[in-house]
Amino acid sequence: MKLAPIVDEVVASHLDTIAADGMDIFLVSDSNYRGAVINATRLVNQIRVNHELGILETLLLGHSYIAAGLLTSLVKGNDRIVMTMECDGPARGVAVESNARGEIRGYLRANPIPIEGPVESFDLAPYIQGGTLSITRHLEMARTPFVGHVTIEYGNLAKDLANYFVVSEQLPTAVSLSIQFDREGRVSGAGGLFLQSMPGADRSAGGPLEDRVRELPSLGSLFANGDTPANVINTHLYDFGPEIIGTRSIEFSCHCNKEIYRDYIASLPEEELADIRENGPFPLKVTCHNCNTTYTYEKDEIEAIVSERP
Repeated sequence: MKLAPIVDEVVASHLDTIAADGMDIFLVSDSNYRGAVINATRLVNQIRVNHELGILETLLLGHSYIAAGLLTSLVKGNDRIVMTMECDGPARGVAVESNARGEIRGYLRANPIPIEGPVESFDLAPYIQGGTLSITRHLEMARTPFVGHVTIEYGNLAKDLANYFVVSEQLPTAVSLSIQFDREGRVSGAGGLFLQSMPGADRSAGGPLEDRVRELPSLGSLFANGDTPANVINTHLYDFGPEIIGTRSIEFSCHCNKEIYRDYIASLPEEELADIRENGPFPLKVTCHNCNTTYTYEKDEIEAIVSERP
């Protein structure tokens, strides 16, 4: 994977002045509720330049990366989570993967998202228009992955993700996803919150907690102004006795490399590989959809691959 440089000097300077990305995991209301708050400002700026995203695309894929980061609070060790959205609208959907180390990668199914006329609001529902949201947990100690699906009801990832946990796991859940843009369309802050009832918990505090989450200031705005996840938790959830129980790093990370795609090329049918060898085009370019890194192969490299086949 190659990280594209953030060449916008305003963005780069801003990122140098605010808190680092990261996530804090916490308990509130006598450990009856578990949650996480994530600052993902650098993450969203990095995926924007790597995937070459416009504002609308940054909003949808950025929300998806933030959500995937929050979901890592539910896994450990070598566990990983895949979140996919297949929708009926012009966005077509997203696919994002994260793991317990806080590594996140993924892509839009349509980039750019086809639209008619200028974007007039940040309401993504018109571009989603129903479909299916799926969560797959690949747990290290499990023989098979756990897969859950729900119908997209809102066209709003935060609301649909919360609905997923209510429908699929019967756990009351609140999700907030936030990206702050400046007047020039630059991302100045990005983050999210995940709050969920523990299994068998006393849910008497659920109503006040839900109200407090709705009343929270924009997390994107808070992180744009230098706030941290720990401070958000301790300040805005103070009345509920928050206890921070873990801190994790969050980063845009894809383990693709040129050798992996070399092996992929080598696995192509003999006729297809022979056609590439004879007709090119050269250099042959292969792009990873998860991080938008392009790997190139010259003719002599393709000939070497062909000669190594049995």
